[in-house]
Amino acid sequence: METVELHNFINMATIDSIDLKNKKVLVRVDFNVPLNENFEITDPTRINAAIPTIKKILNEKSSVILMSHLGRPKEGFEDKFSLKHLLPYLKEKLNVNVLFADDCIGSSANQLAAELKPKEVLLLENLRFYKEETKGDVEFAKKLANHGDFYVNDAFGTAHRAHASTTIIAQFFPKDKAFGYIMGDELKNINKILQEPKRPLTTILGGAKISGKIEIINNLLDKVENLIIGGGMMFTFIKAMGGNIGSSLIEEDLLDTAHEAIEKAKEQNVNLYLPLDVKIANEFSNEAQTDLCSSYNIPDGWMGLDIGPKTIQKFEEVILKSSSILWNGPMGVFEMSNYEEGTKAIAEAIANATKKGAFSLIGGGDSVAAINKYNLKNKVSYVSTGGGAMLEYIEGKELPGVKAIEA
Repeated sequence: METVELHNFINMATIDSIDLKNKKVLVRVDFNVPLNENFEITDPTRINAAIPTIKKILNEKSSVILMSHLGRPKEGFEDKFSLKHLLPYLKEKLNVNVLFADDCIGSSANQLAAELKPKEVLLLENLRFYKEETKGDVEFAKKLANHGDFYVNDAFGTAHRAHASTTIIAQFFPKDKAFGYIMGDELKNINKILQEPKRPLTTILGGAKISGKIEIINNLLDKVENLIIGGGMMFTFIKAMGGNIGSSLIEEDLLDTAHEAIEKAKEQNVNLYLPLDVKIANEFSNEAQTDLCSSYNIPDGWMGLDIGPKTIQKFEEVILKSSSILWNGPMGVFEMSNYEEGTKAIAEAIANATKKGAFSLIGGGDSVAAINKYNLKNKVSYVSTGGGAMLEYIEGKELPGVKAIEA
C-alpha cells in the first residue's frame, strides 16, 4: 500500500493510494448541516466537501454506503434530525440513484446494503439515534461494519471523538481502511503549519477566552516567529501585564497562565503582539456609546469590544511580512457591525498576504464565519471544516479518528 509521510512520521493511506475497484465501501461523512423549518439545507458546505470522495469511489465501479450524524437527538428517532431530508440535495449533487435506509443497523439496513449494486449509493439513517454511537460501543460498530467490505473515514469534524463510526469501527477493517479527500486535505494543510512551514510563521488567535487556546499557545510558541493576540482573550494578557481593562472580559483564574505564556514567548524569542488600542463601549450593545483608547488604560465601566486603528495597522504589517499564517478567532464582537472592523481588516490582510505567496490556514467556527461573511474563502489557502478537531491536532493531541486509520 502506497503511503504519504506526514506529521510525526504518520503513514496516511488515502483513497488515491489504494485499489477500490468493485468494493462495497462504507464511508463516514460529516453531513451535520443546518436545516430550516421546512427541513431545507441552509448551508451545504459539508455535503459539498464530501462529494469528490464519493464520486471517486463510484468511478471505481464500487458502491457507497454513507453514514453520518445530524444534530443532537436526545432519545431515539426525531424527524427533524432524520437524514432523509438530505436525499433530494444529495441525489442532485451526485446525479445517481441514492437509496435510503430508515435505520443504520437492523434488517432493513442490512438488506439494502447487501443488495446494493456497483455505482449505487445508500444513505443510512442518523447514527446518533443510537446512544451506542457516541459511547463508542463495539457491538454497534460491528453491526455498522457488516454493511461494507472497506471503510473510509472522511469526517474530519468528528475525528477528535472516539465514536463507534469514527474510531471503533476501524478495528473491523484491519487492512481495508483509508482516509477520504477531506481527511487527507485537512491533515496535509495543518501539517504545512506544524511541520517545516515557510518562515516567518505567524499565528493569530482571538475569540472570547484564553482557556480554550492556552494549549495551542503552549504548543506553538516553539514553532512561530510571531504570535498575535486579539479578541476578548487579550484582556487577560493585558491585565497580567498590569493594564487597566475596565469592565472588559477577564478570566481571573488564568492571569498566572497568561503571564507564564508572556514569559515563555520572551524565552523563545517569539514576537508577541497585543493590541495597542481598542474600541470601547459603555455596554455590550451595537447601539452603545463608543470611543477609542489605549488597551492598557480602559476607563471603569467601559469594555473593549474590538481592536483599534493603531492595532489594525500594526497587525497588518506583521501579517503582510509573513510566509505562513494560522488564524483562529475573531478580533472583536464581529457579529455586531460597530465592532467588526478589526476582524474584517485581519481577514483582508490574510487574503492580501496569500495573494503575495503566503500559505494561510483558517480554522474555528468564528474565523470561518468571518472569512465567509467577507467573501474571502477563495482568497486564502485553506479553510478547515473541523474546528474542534483542528484545534486539538494543533495542540499536539492524538485524534482517535486519525489514529484508527493509521493503526
